[in-house]
Amino acid sequence: MSRKKMILDLDTGIDDALALAYAIGHDDIDLIGIIATYGNALTNVTAKNSLDLLDLLGAHDVPVFIGESHSSTTTDFTVMPISQAIHGQNGIGDVEVAASTRSVDSQNGIDFLIEAAHQYKDELIYLPTGPLTNLAKALKKDPSIAKLIGQTTLMGGALTVPGNVTPFTEANIHQDPEAADYVFKNQENLTMVGLDVTLRTLLTKKHTQEWRDLGTTAGQNYADIMDYYIDAYYNLDIDKKGAALHDPLAVAVAVDPSYVTTLDLNMQVTYDQESGDYGRTIGDKAKLLEPTISKAAVLVDQDRFVSDFQQMMLKVLA
Repeated sequence: MSRKKMILDLDTGIDDALALAYAIGHDDIDLIGIIATYGNALTNVTAKNSLDLLDLLGAHDVPVFIGESHSSTTTDFTVMPISQAIHGQNGIGDVEVAASTRSVDSQNGIDFLIEAAHQYKDELIYLPTGPLTNLAKALKKDPSIAKLIGQTTLMGGALTVPGNVTPFTEANIHQDPEAADYVFKNQENLTMVGLDVTLRTLLTKKHTQEWRDLGTTAGQNYADIMDYYIDAYYNLDIDKKGAALHDPLAVAVAVDPSYVTTLDLNMQVTYDQESGDYGRTIGDKAKLLEPTISKAAVLVDQDRFVSDFQQMMLKVLA
């Protein structure tokens, strides 16, 4: 297939770092930029993490843009304690990666996304792995991008399994449910890769030992980062069999949808704080008879994906 232009919108924590490496290594992806957002860490920290990791992996030509620093309904943002426990104080397992000498791009991330949508149209994949604040703001500024962007594949939400923040709510959606609802109701060609499938894709220390065995700085750094994540999953009793490949699965599905089985469904996100029904991704009852603009991944070929992911990482980290 021809290479697709991809924009990653990352709140660069540990699984975002994996998604970044996977996108760099994939022959069918031309990574044209990263938009930094809040979530696993503050936006200025996630931007630095992206720059440092890009340089570590030799992708010195990929620019990083600054996106929103808080949700659409707040004026500031504080990292959740559970996010710090899972991703570390610096977002990447408290591992010190060599600092990049580059700076973030002077263009705002929202404007970069709008400009890219008009330039690349069907060839553009937009892939947010954090809150959907940036996309919602871009859609409100230029509604035409809803039809221009070739596809939007997001990591977030939970349709058939419980959430990981509340019984109904997944973390990325929980950061800004109002923005997520706007995106689900307006952005066309949208695929939700949520906990339904990502929790089935587990990486272990057997995999990261193979990264170490490469004998490279990148292999050592990434193994240290991922082992922190695996330990957090174990110690917090999230999963004692390994740690989930949330964000890289979304990247993989964007270029090879055959990894997952999807359900065509017009969705909405609830945001009634009074009742506590806040941040649930569910079918939009008002649009049950309308043509669908979104789909949700509900099953995944986990063995094939985990194997393919590991081979990709061994290539990139070498």
